[in-house]
Amino acid sequence: MTYGETPSQTVGPYFAYGLTPVQYGYDFTDIANHVVAGRDAKGEHIRITGQVLDGKGEPVSDAMIEIWQADHEGAYSTEPVSIEDTGFRGFGRCGTGTDGQNRFMFETVKPGCVADASAPFINVTVFMRGMLTHAFTRLYFDDAHASNANCPVLQSVPADRRDTLIAKRTDTPTGPEYRFDIHMQGDTETVFFDV
Repeated sequence: MTYGETPSQTVGPYFAYGLTPVQYGYDFTDIANHVVAGRDAKGEHIRITGQVLDGKGEPVSDAMIEIWQADHEGAYSTEPVSIEDTGFRGFGRCGTGTDGQNRFMFETVKPGCVADASAPFINVTVFMRGMLTHAFTRLYFDDAHASNANCPVLQSVPADRRDTLIAKRTDTPTGPEYRFDIHMQGDTETVFFDV
């Protein structure tokens, strides 16, 4: 007996609970979660929050965000690092499906500038239903005006679209929080990079 292909659902929604199982209540081991930097990590501790929004501006409940970033001195980890060893992992994952407002959230430190860039940034990858290929973008910080103005990648983006890559800072009682919403379509669509 031969079996045919399964019906139409070829992608998702399974990324978030498949790749961040602990967040979704499964008893498996995560290789990454929303804690990118523990309490012992050096640097300015920050929180990043946001939503993934569809073309109608509605929050997506089954997206997953991955981030990869340099440490506070601008250095990337060159091998897998346990957060227990150094306090800083450099990589994180968070799904939007367990938060009442469909948000993602990361606990990390503000990155330093890497050697080939003039501004601190975080690499962001978006996985979600209906996308055969994930989307890549960057998060820059609104309080890094001078360095943002000198960043060749950010300056290569049309001036009227750059704000889609800028996270907005708010000082809260628990520390600095940066809001970074990702718009998948529409007039305020986030700039995505072809990498």
